[in-house]
Amino acid sequence: MAYVTQTQVQTHSILERVGDFFVSMFGKIDLSASVNARVAQMDKLNAKSDEELKAIGLRREDIARYVFRDIYHI
Repeated sequence: MAYVTQTQVQTHSILERVGDFFVSMFGKIDLSASVNARVAQMDKLNAKSDEELKAIGLRREDIARYVFRDIYHI
């Protein structure tokens, strides 16, 4: 019986590696900006009174759920 093994060697050029680095960095910057915007939105909503929150249909305990609704699907 014969066994065949095939291995592939992947070589990446320096330009691909540099490109991958910048793609990774821009992804992290985008994530950071998204998190900062969500924290700012939570701070803005937390600063409102209970009556103001009720007027927009929120309870104080639902603020985090509301801000992160697209991520957690709660």
